Amino acid sequence: MAGSIATRAAYGAALVELAKTHPELLVLDADLSQAVNTGKFAQAYPERHFDMGIAEGNMTGVAAGLATCGKHPFINTFAVFATGRAWEQVRNSIAYPGLPVTVVGSHGGLSVGEDGATHQCNEDLNNMRVLPGMTVVVPCDGHEMTLATEALLNLNGPSYLRLGRMAVDNVTDEMPGYKFELGKGVTMRDGGDVTVIACGLMVQESLKAADILAAEGISVRVIDMHTIKPLDEALVLQAAKETGAIVTSEEHSIVGGLGAAVCEYLSQACPVPVVRHGVEDCFGRSGPAKKVLAAYGLTAEGLAEKVRLAVSLKNR
Repeated sequence: MAGSIATRAAYGAALVELAKTHPELLVLDADLSQAVNTGKFAQAYPERHFDMGIAEGNMTGVAAGLATCGKHPFINTFAVFATGRAWEQVRNSIAYPGLPVTVVGSHGGLSVGEDGATHQCNEDLNNMRVLPGMTVVVPCDGHEMTLATEALLNLNGPSYLRLGRMAVDNVTDEMPGYKFELGKGVTMRDGGDVTVIACGLMVQESLKAADILAAEGISVRVIDMHTIKPLDEALVLQAAKETGAIVTSEEHSIVGGLGAAVCEYLSQACPVPVVRHGVEDCFGRSGPAKKVLAAYGLTAEGLAEKVRLAVSLKNR
């Protein structure tokens, strides 16, 4: 899968393919099938697609009922609605009974761009990570999204999958030895001075930052932590012991997401300097996606600054 593709587009294509061999797969939408890219599934399998209208809570309850009948529903809407408006129903109707429903939050993070702060959900990973038994996944590119969709379909339990709006470069499809497994991070680049643990589109920026810093003599290890929960604690611990400093990078608030998960674990397992890179506890604003990301420092250059800080803390 060369080139660039939005993870939401890869997700839509994956659903159509998976439906051929997985009769239990159903797709529910909240009047956003074109935005979430489930329209092709609706055309190919109209009897297995249900547009529930702008009624996210009801959609969630219906999906829970279908899951008790041997189905695996994927419910789709924007992340801000999936993890905000419908959070109570996700908690009580899906997570509490441990049902095999995949909650899909599209248009997560600042890269929603012109839709502005009301739709730039930077809290979704926090909201879903706190739910007991909830698997939380943020693929970094189209190839990884395809594999994640299949893995979650085969998961017998509740899950949350974040989709992105803008196209991103594929970086995992041609990586030697790449393997996707829920709960297992992937070392994209080795290094000995500091480790960057990233998810989503910040994986690509982490690889660029590593190149910038290599020219300065700083050796950066890059880990693609596509699964936020359960966190790959063994890989995090290894990185902390071997490099002595960690930087987390995410298109999400620094409160409650990947950075929080890493800090919570390392604070008791192996205390080392951890610098969190993400949205600094504030709301987003409207603008072209790349300009918004740059305004909030979610770029390779912005990340490189955080890495330099982590190295300085390590060397004190």
